[in-house]
Amino acid sequence: MTRSLVARNEAAGHPIRRQLPPPRRELPPRGDDHDLKLFVLSFTAFFICFYTFIA
Repeated sequence: MTRSLVARNEAAGHPIRRQLPPPRRELPPRGDDHDLKLFVLSFTAFFICFYTFIA
């Protein structure tokens, strides 16, 4: 199945928008310590909630 390469967005409904290239999705660079920060944040939130229920 071969398709010709087109520089337009076929999902756009309006004829003028079809002529525009699809929007670029630039992902922000992910830091190496993202998982560690998420773990510490989750652990702290759980500890605060658990301690609040006990106290």
